[in-house]
Amino acid sequence: MKVKLNQAVKMLFGKSSLEMIYFEAIANSLDANATEINIKIEIENFKKSNSLKINISDNGEGFTDERYKKFSNLFDVEEDSHKGIGRLVYLCYFNNVKVTSCYEENKKREFNFSEKFGEKSDTITDIENVQSSTIFEMKDYSLTKLAKHEFIQSEYLKYRILEKFISRLFLYKKDNKQVVINIESVIDNHSFKEKITNYDIPDFTMIELKQSITNSIDLINKFSLYYSIEKVDPLKRGLTTAISVDNRTHKLDIIAEENIPIDYKMTFLLYSDYFIGKVEQDRQNHSLSTQETNTIKNVFQNEISKLIEKAIPKIVTRNQNTQNELINTYPHLDGYFVPDNIGYISRENVLKDAQKEFLKDQKELLEAGTLNDKQYDKAMEMSSRSLAEYVLYREKIINKLGDITDKNSEADIHNIIIPQNSVLKDNSDLLTIYKNNLWLLDDKYMTYSTAMSEKSMKNILEEITQEKVLDKDNSTPDIAVIFSNDPKEEENKTVDVVIVELKKRGIQLAKTEEVISQLNQRARKLMHLYPNKIQRIWFYGIVEFNDEFKLSLKDGGYTPLYSKDCLYYKENKIHLNVNDTQPYMIGTYILSIDAFIEDAKARNSTFLQILKNSFKNEHE
Repeated sequence: MKVKLNQAVKMLFGKSSLEMIYFEAIANSLDANATEINIKIEIENFKKSNSLKINISDNGEGFTDERYKKFSNLFDVEEDSHKGIGRLVYLCYFNNVKVTSCYEENKKREFNFSEKFGEKSDTITDIENVQSSTIFEMKDYSLTKLAKHEFIQSEYLKYRILEKFISRLFLYKKDNKQVVINIESVIDNHSFKEKITNYDIPDFTMIELKQSITNSIDLINKFSLYYSIEKVDPLKRGLTTAISVDNRTHKLDIIAEENIPIDYKMTFLLYSDYFIGKVEQDRQNHSLSTQETNTIKNVFQNEISKLIEKAIPKIVTRNQNTQNELINTYPHLDGYFVPDNIGYISRENVLKDAQKEFLKDQKELLEAGTLNDKQYDKAMEMSSRSLAEYVLYREKIINKLGDITDKNSEADIHNIIIPQNSVLKDNSDLLTIYKNNLWLLDDKYMTYSTAMSEKSMKNILEEITQEKVLDKDNSTPDIAVIFSNDPKEEENKTVDVVIVELKKRGIQLAKTEEVISQLNQRARKLMHLYPNKIQRIWFYGIVEFNDEFKLSLKDGGYTPLYSKDCLYYKENKIHLNVNDTQPYMIGTYILSIDAFIEDAKARNSTFLQILKNSFKNEHE
């Protein structure tokens, strides 16, 4: 051999796996017209990897002089379907590979395949009346451990060998050629046996893909699709979608595993002379270009979906239900979902592809200098879709708030509305819009100058007046929101203020009633700035209601208002100090956590339904 083997092994099989040994040996045995292949794997236990031995034998033509000469020279091949380097994979894992081969009825050739192997490394002896055969004995495992235990387990290897060679074994079955592959694993003195026969190969039906691929890729070669769809026990369910390249199958991910019917086994194999030689040197992957692969996958998927829907009619209903569910969940992407992909590629990728096309349209409009009538209509549509996306976000926030229980802290509620200990300045920044969820109270609170969370009354007063204040009140309202432009811009500009106090679910009455006292305390501080700096104030208390608290509010003179749950209102009298004779009237809303959630849900659902109907009519 004229190539330095240790360097060739590293260069050509740096990313191989142990199962490549079986694949290469089986391929060579089949090339030698073997009808019986025996694989025996022995190991003391999984921890003693150096005890691993693999013996692979067949009844093929053996190492004739011509075959031995090709074996001795890398890249010595006669067909594009052979690479001439596969045997190097043996040396990735074993230092000692002994080959014994009988051929031409009276000759036996023996040699050791190692880094020192050369064309004259063999020994030939004459024998009488011997059946042709070849035995590979591999030992002295060179790695420190097994990458996967499955690589030496007979059940797994049967699955992988079938997966890799089903296209070739099927052609043998079609020609009534019997091929048997026996696999035995002896692990810790326990033997496990499997067998592959024609019985394991499905009875395929063939259709020709006449124009779809040929027009896009190749105008000469035919593309034939062989398929099998059979109802099986759920434990035997499975899916293979692959192309046959040089008599080995290479999987193409056409249908996501999540979409495989639970009680079906399906195999789809695409054959064509166009694939001859289109495989990487180590044979682990095909070498088709990205464009070729995408074209083939698209046509392959289209044909597969037709066959599946014809064989399993309930799939059509399932896919339609999935499409409806996607549209209902993501109405802003209605019209961007590709119906042919739904139920075949993963739901995540269906959504991702739709989002990608949506963003692509947005980008095109944003980069357009001026808009013609068609682009203007498109821009209006995209604006509506963007609004729908935001309304969907709000629905998620409402649902998250609805999951709050008495096991959650007050902080959990607080952080959904606005992050604790934060200060947000106006809502011109998109990220700020998504942080402030005060629309849960009322949509008018989406616009503000400053939103403050868990900040002291001193900080709030300074923000309103834009001046240093001497007040040392460090009590902290849960949420304070200030409306208007920056007071510094207009000397006499007044602001509106919202104060919100929260209480968690499941607390005692005394703690719940505390919210009213806290709101009154905030009012006394803020009304000192009325009407010079503050023109209006809204006070909200959000708590969990029970009959005891309702009675307390009723006794306190609170009036129930319309709501999906409990909402009470009262104008409280607030004296700023003990010498005041004339009180201020302060409007206070006390609402239940459930009213807070359900009222927001009702408002948001109205917006969402309007947008959904708009997209539906437009799509139709």
